[in-house]
Amino acid sequence: MDTARFILFALVTGIATVAVHVYLYRRLFAATSEHRAWRRVGMGVMTVLGTLLVLSWAVTRFLPMDSTFAVATAVWTWMGMAIYLLLALGVLATVRMVAARMQRSRGEPAVVELRGGAQVAGTRASVSHAHAVGGSAQAGGTLAATGTESVSVTPEALATSGHGAAATGTESVSVTQEAMAPGGHGAAATHAEAAPVAMATGADGATSAAPVDVERRRFLARATAGGAVLAAGGVTGFGMWSAFHPPVVNEVAVKLPGLPKALDGFSIVHLSDIHVGPVIRRRFMDELVRRCNALRPDLVCITGDLVDGHVASLAPAVSALSELKSRHGTYFVTGNHEYYWSDAAWAEALEQMDVHVLRNRHVRIGDTAASFDLVGVDDWSAGKMGFSQGYDLAAATTGRDSERASVLLAHQPSNWKVAAREGMGLQLSGHTHGGQFFPFTLAVSAIWEHDAGLFHEGDRHLYVSRGTGFWGPPLRVGAPPEIVRVTLLA
Repeated sequence: MDTARFILFALVTGIATVAVHVYLYRRLFAATSEHRAWRRVGMGVMTVLGTLLVLSWAVTRFLPMDSTFAVATAVWTWMGMAIYLLLALGVLATVRMVAARMQRSRGEPAVVELRGGAQVAGTRASVSHAHAVGGSAQAGGTLAATGTESVSVTPEALATSGHGAAATGTESVSVTQEAMAPGGHGAAATHAEAAPVAMATGADGATSAAPVDVERRRFLARATAGGAVLAAGGVTGFGMWSAFHPPVVNEVAVKLPGLPKALDGFSIVHLSDIHVGPVIRRRFMDELVRRCNALRPDLVCITGDLVDGHVASLAPAVSALSELKSRHGTYFVTGNHEYYWSDAAWAEALEQMDVHVLRNRHVRIGDTAASFDLVGVDDWSAGKMGFSQGYDLAAATTGRDSERASVLLAHQPSNWKVAAREGMGLQLSGHTHGGQFFPFTLAVSAIWEHDAGLFHEGDRHLYVSRGTGFWGPPLRVGAPPEIVRVTLLA
């Protein structure tokens, strides 16, 4: 990533992070209590979490990997929970807004806040008058109330108040002294804690009164915040459990054009997007290797985004791959994340771990009597990011007999249809994570034509893995991690 793009990314991310944490502070702390101590606690918590989130990239990149596990896990888990808090608060706010609109459409008492901060209630018609009353009281000081009396302001009075306000209709609004904002010109109140009351008088002479209780509004704010925290916490907890839970094994059978009969039933274990890094460590890798070996595959293929860190930091965890067992070995192609941490260094390190790296080349799998071509290409986006070596299908297939059966390993599914026309019978890819967790599952499905699962183009096939690990928030919601066992059929 060049400097200009990085600065732009950091700027946008920083602004978004600040905006989100300010919003969460207002909804979870400021709106739920007027106690300064509680608000200070909330401001401190949000400041710390927001700052750590902004700095997390630098912390995990430059500090020793062993010292960042706890911080990275906590901060990125908070990132996921913050997303779900925003969703929950948004849903609840929408529900309240719809309920209020339905209430007003039925002519039931509605609540309005005057400029001075006081609130009045009345019918839909009277609410507009209440705004005018508030404006008159603020600017002209013509409204006053003492004791327990109330002042009735009619539309006709508004028309002659000297402020140019005009109103039509026969309704009037009666506002008690408490409804007037303290400090307004001519407004007076003797009990600031008393609930303001407003009455609306219709053409039929009927009068309705609705107290506007500040405590009730506070209660609703607390209920909304509490509900959002419970919902977000529950979904986040489930997402973490799913992310760290052993990946599901998906069985896929594919009829591969040109596959020799002798190789019918050949099995490939497909892994992708493991993302070994600050959170995914050796313990995760040992369990993954154990589960892969239990499937007794003929071949293991890893389609990129294996690491999120330098060789020196992550080699002890990644070296678990040397324990993978299969008849024809383990093969790997680069993903975009390998380029962030030196693709060349990782290619060399993986070869030393008995993981064969296919960088725009192909190999023959099988024996002289029966075999197919395993083709591997570098990441599709590497060239666009300015790296010297990237996706090159032409180089990968140079010297290959196009009539032979073939399996293509490519991190991204972007160029699949072109590869299929070039004779690739099956492409194994990843990159999308299947969206990893809701609501990004919906976004990925909308953006990517081939987001997750098995796809066909004539007799050619593509399988896009949801990934075996995770990136960013350690969450999997609606897109569980997977190990794919592909069975080739002649």
